[in-house]
Amino acid sequence: MNRSILIVICDFLLVSLLIFSTPDLSKVTGGSGETAVPAAQATNAPSSGRDLAAVMQTALTEEQQKRLQLQSELQKAQRTAEQKERQLTEKEKLAQASQQQQAALQQQIAAAQTNMAALNEQLHARSTESTLTKEQLAAAQAEMQKQQDQAAALKKQLDELQKQNQAALAERDRLTNQLQLADLERRHATEMAAQAQQQVQYEREEKARLEQANVKLAEGVKSLATNSSALAQEIRENRPLASNTIFNEFVTNAVDVQFTATRPGMFGGQATKEKATKTVLVTDGTNTFAMCHVQDTPLTFWIPPADWDALTVTLQRDGGQVPLSTLSFSQPDPRVVLMQINSADAKRLGAKVYRTSSDPFKFQDAVLVGAQEGYYGECKFQIDVRNPNYVKLDRSVIKGLFGKFNPSRGDLVFSRTGELLGIMANDSYCLVVRNFGSSSTFRLGQSLRAQDLSDTLAHYYVSIGRLPAELQ
Repeated sequence: MNRSILIVICDFLLVSLLIFSTPDLSKVTGGSGETAVPAAQATNAPSSGRDLAAVMQTALTEEQQKRLQLQSELQKAQRTAEQKERQLTEKEKLAQASQQQQAALQQQIAAAQTNMAALNEQLHARSTESTLTKEQLAAAQAEMQKQQDQAAALKKQLDELQKQNQAALAERDRLTNQLQLADLERRHATEMAAQAQQQVQYEREEKARLEQANVKLAEGVKSLATNSSALAQEIRENRPLASNTIFNEFVTNAVDVQFTATRPGMFGGQATKEKATKTVLVTDGTNTFAMCHVQDTPLTFWIPPADWDALTVTLQRDGGQVPLSTLSFSQPDPRVVLMQINSADAKRLGAKVYRTSSDPFKFQDAVLVGAQEGYYGECKFQIDVRNPNYVKLDRSVIKGLFGKFNPSRGDLVFSRTGELLGIMANDSYCLVVRNFGSSSTFRLGQSLRAQDLSDTLAHYYVSIGRLPAELQ
């Protein structure tokens, strides 16, 4: 082989080497050097959003359970968003590492191309100088083949890195979309929770308003009932009863009082004196008493009075009997005898307990009932300013309705509203009963001599004699 043929063969090999060793970077880089990134498709909201909306709708009526469920869903969405953010961060790190590897490979490819260019220059120089030998050419060809293999391997590795980068970018876009969707669901859940809280607050306020309205209504009803009761009470207190009604109540509720006094007889044995009368039970709101005139008892105001050893008093009504333990004399007028009875004994007798008159001067006339003879009638009473504890019977206006009407001491006087006005102290004056104050009290069933009963009766005889003549 001559020198010219060798030069031609070398030139042909060099041109072939240059053609096959130069990479088509436009195909690798897509022409512009930028890697295309596929656009992510927007996805519809998952079914969990609809479920969350349905749960939030139910939360308007089930306040505590739905609000807790909303908070749980919100926390779950927040955890999912945080997890996706961490995955996106890891993918971005992998993409950055891939980009760094791609840049390093591109640098290696550029270095290989630079080496190949240097080899081509050397080959060209050697061919120009016609100093290449066959062994050098073979070594050069082997080196070129090695460089080509390295370039192909690097290209393949670069392609794989590009595919991985594209997959990482697609995964990043997918995670970004999921993160945006999770953030949207979180905002939606937050809004629904806020709406539920507002609804709950509104319902609480509405319930509070209803409760206040019910309280006001109850207070109004209570006030109306109270006013109605007060009005009914006022009507009853101011409505005059018929005299027949008052007398019928007296007959129905009258209590028989039986007195038995004993003392030693003049010729030995025992002297006994019995008296009986009718009366009613009266209360001032605290204590309950039966009352009568002293003339209806075995006791007498006199000097010297009868000195009794023992005295028993028994209240009777409809077969029931209640023995009394004390006997007192009224402080305003000792001629009025007071006999206290407890509430249990009053219930045992079953009689109506009369109230003392709260306004004894409300009506000018009253109903007088004879406790002994059973008569009753209408009469008028006048206020006597000289004797404030008494009212005076106007005998010029007397209307007897039943029996031989002849007002006398011991008769009971009732107001036109059915309350006990007082008791006749004598034939003309009625002692107005306002309270049950007593001047002296004696224990029944015990020795009356030891309690100085005779001295007390003599003292009252003197005190009655000192009263104004019209009251004696």
